Amino acid sequence: MKRYIIIALVFLLSFPSVSWAQKFGVKTNLAYWATTTPNLGVEVALGPRVTFHLSGGYNPWTLNDDPAVNMKMKHFLVSPEFRYWFCNSFQGHFMGINSNYAEFNVGAIPIPTIDGSENRRYEGWAAAAGLTYGYSWILGKRWNLEATIGLGCWYTEYDAFENRKCGQFQSSGSQIAFGPTRVGLSFIYMIK
Repeated sequence: MKRYIIIALVFLLSFPSVSWAQKFGVKTNLAYWATTTPNLGVEVALGPRVTFHLSGGYNPWTLNDDPAVNMKMKHFLVSPEFRYWFCNSFQGHFMGINSNYAEFNVGAIPIPTIDGSENRRYEGWAAAAGLTYGYSWILGKRWNLEATIGLGCWYTEYDAFENRKCGQFQSSGSQIAFGPTRVGLSFIYMIK
């Protein structure tokens, strides 16, 4: 995960027209926290109507101590996005192009696109690309509230195991699915 943070910082610093005096925001997604996943994001203005957003989340939790059930939703997610704002950066309506990369180890959690998933554990990776719509409200001099929804395509490859601690391998698979690529209700602290 450290390499993704380093890549993002190099990317942000490679724009000579971007100075730290321009708008820069640090954010957290409350909707993602609802899944018990700590997360943090940054967004920087690349111009008067264009921003680059990078967020990530890491969930290390096993949700119970019962080895027979092995309920967990361990994962990490990195999500970059370019945004075009209809008025000015960080206020009002925006559209974006987003992508996601995740690695996961999920057990005893129903996955809508896989029948019987609540009885198995899945390890693998997923990538997505999609379009985003959002709106940002200015709450004060340094605070914003942002609502975001994104739709697109996910591709995943995984191995399935018996859903118990050290469960036996059952199968491998891959899947393409269309659906949400981003859902967010974020608090943003603006650094000017």
